[in-house]
Amino acid sequence: MTSRTAPRIIGALIGFVGLSVVAGLLAAMLVVPSLSVAGEGLVTAADTFNALPSYLKITQPAQASAIYAKQGKQDVKIATFYVQNRTDVALDQISKVMTQAAVDTEDPRFYKEGAIDVQGTVRGALATTLGHDVQGGSSITQQYVKNVLVQRCAQEYDLNTPAGKVDANKCYDQVTATTPARKLREMRYAIGVQKKYSKDDILRSYLNLVGFGGTIYGIQAASEYYFGVPAKSLSLVQAATLTAIINNPANLRIDHPSDAKNGKANGYALTKARRDYVLRSMHKAGDITAAQLNEGQRTPIQPRITQQSNGCASAAKYDAGYFCKYVELSIASDPSFGKTAADRIATLTEGGLSIHTTLNLDLQKTSQQAVSAYMPTSVPGMNVGASSTAVEPGSGRIITMVQNTTFNEVKTSDPGSTSVNYNSDYSLGGSQGFQTGSSFKAFTLAAWLEAGHTLNQTVSTTEHHFMDAEFTNSCVGMANDPWPVSNADPAPASMTVLAATADSVNTAFAQMGKQLDLCNIKDVAYGMGIHPADPAANGFTIVPPMILGTNYIAPLTMATAYAGMANHGVVCTPIAIDSITDATGKSLPVSKTKCTQGMPQDIAAGVDYALQNVLKPGGTGANANPNDGVPIIAKTGTTDAAVQNWLVTSTTRIAQATWVGNISGKVGFYNAYVNGVNGYQLKFGMDKIIIAALNAAYHGGDAFPAPPQSEIGYVQRPVIKGHSSGSKDSDSKSGKTSGTNSGGISGGPKNGTPGKQ
Repeated sequence: MTSRTAPRIIGALIGFVGLSVVAGLLAAMLVVPSLSVAGEGLVTAADTFNALPSYLKITQPAQASAIYAKQGKQDVKIATFYVQNRTDVALDQISKVMTQAAVDTEDPRFYKEGAIDVQGTVRGALATTLGHDVQGGSSITQQYVKNVLVQRCAQEYDLNTPAGKVDANKCYDQVTATTPARKLREMRYAIGVQKKYSKDDILRSYLNLVGFGGTIYGIQAASEYYFGVPAKSLSLVQAATLTAIINNPANLRIDHPSDAKNGKANGYALTKARRDYVLRSMHKAGDITAAQLNEGQRTPIQPRITQQSNGCASAAKYDAGYFCKYVELSIASDPSFGKTAADRIATLTEGGLSIHTTLNLDLQKTSQQAVSAYMPTSVPGMNVGASSTAVEPGSGRIITMVQNTTFNEVKTSDPGSTSVNYNSDYSLGGSQGFQTGSSFKAFTLAAWLEAGHTLNQTVSTTEHHFMDAEFTNSCVGMANDPWPVSNADPAPASMTVLAATADSVNTAFAQMGKQLDLCNIKDVAYGMGIHPADPAANGFTIVPPMILGTNYIAPLTMATAYAGMANHGVVCTPIAIDSITDATGKSLPVSKTKCTQGMPQDIAAGVDYALQNVLKPGGTGANANPNDGVPIIAKTGTTDAAVQNWLVTSTTRIAQATWVGNISGKVGFYNAYVNGVNGYQLKFGMDKIIIAALNAAYHGGDAFPAPPQSEIGYVQRPVIKGHSSGSKDSDSKSGKTSGTNSGGISGGPKNGTPGKQ
């Protein structure tokens, strides 16, 4: 024995004796925490322990939120959002072999001891005295406490800021420090936890909280990620493997087979060694047989990694990426979910929400197939696109939302890939909108009826050169600029407003506008929810060309307005969320649709009466009629040279808006072909499929109420027969495609600025 070795051994023995006394004291305190022990020093030690805080504020750990849509009558999860991928489950939703594996390996005396593993604590303390780091000795209750404290560090500081990260790291260092003080505080908290919760509650909470590597937290997320099964379906070997990962998640995770670190490239050698130790612990505890042990040890590590996409990328599987993003942005802008945008995103990514949406996946699939059949993701030499969205009258529920492109939030050179939603407003992930062409004429027609005119009143079609001064505008002053107006097809010298609506004759509607106040047309449109898709890029302009649809509107807005006209003039704001529950199953308040009487009921009846002729033989949209006998109101819309093309329809039960056109540029669709189909006809082919599917799903629709005779008026001469079925929409020769009276690029970004489409 050397002179230096002897003092170390003597010191260790003295330390061991001292720790034995402390261990005895600790055992006594665990049994009777308030017990007084003889000797002033020991009483002081007990008082110090009891003076530590015994109450641990346990907050809800960050949990993943999920967005659901309906497929048939089933809820289908289409997307998940998380900071930590975690979904809490009840103990009966965790396989028995998993709970056995955790207890047998991590804390064999869990159900027999108090909050603290006394034997393990003394063993760890002795190791520390002999010069080793503070070790083990943690019961499952203590491990749960430690994980709660770590979780609090992540939740109490803003990790999106440099200062928040620094504070969170300091917090983490404090709660994981290898010091006796930290262990003592942990034990005191553990005692408090056990006083309040049962052993089963603690075990369930521990398995729901613990990390399994990366952003995977909790047994449910780990089971789904590593093996593609829920926690209740874990096999013995799978449960043992996950229990092994708990020991050292960073190094024992099994989702990087090509990583040679720690033996992963060799069949996850270290993970298998720890897994086999778990199996031996289970055999020692009597929970598995020798045969199960031997078979389990012979089984290689065989993960079935099932990626849990974070965000809307996974919704693309259901053609719902754009709808998903619409929901995400709706939550981010809704004060119901937090005071600030950051608070709302935190609610979404940490709140464990179950978000049940309005989306019908069956109709979504049909609509996507219809759009994709006629418009590919990209067309060489053309920056064009297509979209369609459907809304329920009376509820505002968005039923479908599709477009021709692939949803992708990562910047890419692929022209057929984008995150921009062609259906929605710019503030909710959309574009700057598109000029609507004659689909806007419905609002001029409503203003016409409100002013006391009738559907059978005759108007001239022969004037083609108008001046702004011929029009009334009580909203704003106007310059006296010229406005040339043309029709796509020849029109009779005069015709009824009813016929002009079915044939969409521009010069007739220009004449109607001269007899109205442009400000009133704007008011009618705004009453039905019409607004610019991106006011910063293209504000709503109140000028004569707006009669023919020169303002930039989103398809969802147009569908909502037509749904209101089909709903007796009552327009309801669009909604994408039916209900939300939190992680405990409690229902949370969600923003409801707001319904208002956008136009008088009798005026809506008059507009509906006229718009029912658009899909009938002779109407401009006849080629889209599914001929299923369902009453439908409709209006086509086409800007100059068919740069933008629309068909907006509604039954009493479902409305939809389909757009086909230029994202930027001014390629005319009259002379363009896509997959052999004339560009102007694309919308009809899509909508014939879409409308038929919607009508079938909603079991048709009711007849629209007849308007008062005072709105129809009396025919003074025979109604001029309309143009041939599917003829060009006459608004395609409006003379101006910009609401600024200066011409412009129809549908293109303002001033040529890219990025908003």
